[in-house]
Amino acid sequence: MTVNPSDSARESGVSVDVLDEAVAVRVIGEMDLTTGPHLSRALAEALRHASPTRPLVVDCSRLTFCDSAGLNALLIARQTAQKAGIDIRLDSPNHQIQRLLDITGTVSLFPLHAPPSNGTPT
Repeated sequence: MTVNPSDSARESGVSVDVLDEAVAVRVIGEMDLTTGPHLSRALAEALRHASPTRPLVVDCSRLTFCDSAGLNALLIARQTAQKAGIDIRLDSPNHQIQRLLDITGTVSLFPLHAPPSNGTPT
């Protein structure tokens, strides 16, 4: 099920997908001062569907840039999630986002998402 926080969020390149194993926030393009509020609303909506057994996964595979406004949205969501026992994970962050997390000392707060095992031994 896809849940869109608002038409403006969808236009800004943010969507929320409620899946069986996780709630995915998909971000496309840049997250900055202008688009950060859309990310905040999407994360808040996603947290309404997440649970300790259904983590929130932020799909960064199509995120090209993230500044302090985007990071702040992630940190606020993480704080809310932590109180509810919900994990927030990042999926496919690019070098710029990894660098932002490194420089700000927040890299350890956002573990990388590992897809569920298909049960086949490696």
